[in-house]
Amino acid sequence: MSCGHPHETPCSEVLQLVYEYLDGELDTQIVARISQHLDECKDCLTEYDLDVVLKALVRRSCGGDCAPVELRERIVLKIREVRVQLG
Repeated sequence: MSCGHPHETPCSEVLQLVYEYLDGELDTQIVARISQHLDECKDCLTEYDLDVVLKALVRRSCGGDCAPVELRERIVLKIREVRVQLG
């Protein structure tokens, strides 16, 4: 996905890292770049907002159970693969 506007950090990179961003798993330099991009790009901000809602829905539905690390890694990998195919 790309909004068609030039950004310091490309839309595709932001969208690939959105779940790590939401989970606080990125270093401060990358967080700053993604935050700046989201401030500038309404398309990516819309996608980010959807991901926030999805994450909250999953959290509520799972009753606080933690998924195994391997499952999370497989899910993140699959999300990245789908985004690359759509991008």
